[in-house]
Amino acid sequence: MSEHPRSLIGKLIQDLVQQRDELKLDLHLGTQEAKEQWDKLEDKLFQLRQRFQPAQEAAEDSAEQVWDALKLLAGEVKDGFQRVRKSL
Repeated sequence: MSEHPRSLIGKLIQDLVQQRDELKLDLHLGTQEAKEQWDKLEDKLFQLRQRFQPAQEAAEDSAEQVWDALKLLAGEVKDGFQRVRKSL
C-alpha cells in the first residue's frame, strides 16, 4: 500500500525542517569562523599599524641624516672644486 499524501507531506516537511536546522547551524558556524578570522585580521592590522609608525619615523630620521650627510659631502666636493679652480 502507498502512503497517504498527508503522511508524505508531513514527512517532507519534517525533512525540510531538519535540513533547515542543519543549514542554519552551518551558517552560524560559518559566520562564527568568519568573525574569528576577521578578529585575527583586525588584530594583525592593529599590530601592523603600531609597528609601522615607529619604523616610518626611524626611516624619516635616517633619511634626514643621510640627506644631511649627502649635503655635507656635496659641499665638501663643491669647496674642493673651487680650490682647484683657484689653483689653476
